[in-house]
Amino acid sequence: MSDHNAAVTRPARRKSLFIPRSISLTCGLIVLAIVVVVALFPGIFTHYDPTLTDPMSMLKAPSAAHWFGTDNYGRDIFARVIYGTRIDILIGVGCVIVPFIFGSLMGLFAGYYGGKVDAVIMRILDVFMAFPFLVMVIAIVAILGSGIRNMLIAMWVVGWKEYARLVRSEVLVARQSEYVQAAKTMGYSELRVILRHIMPNVISSAIIYGASDIVMCMGTAASLSYLGIGVKPPTPEWGAIINEGKAFIQTAWWITVIPGAVLAFVGWGFSMLGDGLSDLLRADGQ
Repeated sequence: MSDHNAAVTRPARRKSLFIPRSISLTCGLIVLAIVVVVALFPGIFTHYDPTLTDPMSMLKAPSAAHWFGTDNYGRDIFARVIYGTRIDILIGVGCVIVPFIFGSLMGLFAGYYGGKVDAVIMRILDVFMAFPFLVMVIAIVAILGSGIRNMLIAMWVVGWKEYARLVRSEVLVARQSEYVQAAKTMGYSELRVILRHIMPNVISSAIIYGASDIVMCMGTAASLSYLGIGVKPPTPEWGAIINEGKAFIQTAWWITVIPGAVLAFVGWGFSMLGDGLSDLLRADGQ
């Protein structure tokens, strides 16, 4: 084969390998981009105030004036969904960052040191694993009170365990590898070995799980708001909007159905993002 033909064939092969495995990632990134733009610049998409009531526009069906209709207070549902994006993304991402960092560190130390350190961390993790995630979050929020801050605290307290378990299992394998043994032989400190050599090679599974965990945190926040112990009204949050509309499901279905569909769409996008990252890292590792 000539150099010219090889040059033509090689990019075509690379493209054919890249496109199929990037479909999920591409879809996830598109949804992420849409969500970020809407969250940062909600005023571009609507001129309505999401908390402004209008008794003359109560329970209006979707129309040119109100794309998603209005609720029982005359508030524009489209505006409430748009402005609620910022709050739901703040909750979803905020609930993941702290557990991701703390849980990953606990998994790193437990897997690397083993022995008593591993035993103590694992017994603490077992206590948290013994209770369902949502039940523990509801219990903590019920004690602390409703509100975004207390919701975040509850999910921070409970949400780290999966990250610790994932990272620990990876570290148990990585600590026996040649590059770790070489780093120890060169006299590097244990902290440097853990953070500079082991962590970059084991953290990918936690990152992939974190992308999907954002979906679960957003769903949990919506569930708490639906139960009346989440975000306080009249703050526009998707779960709170659904909760407010449940009494009018037969006469004003749009109050619950449309925000629920938006929540499902965003959740699908983040799930696709997690699947795409998983496929990409798996293919790069082959």
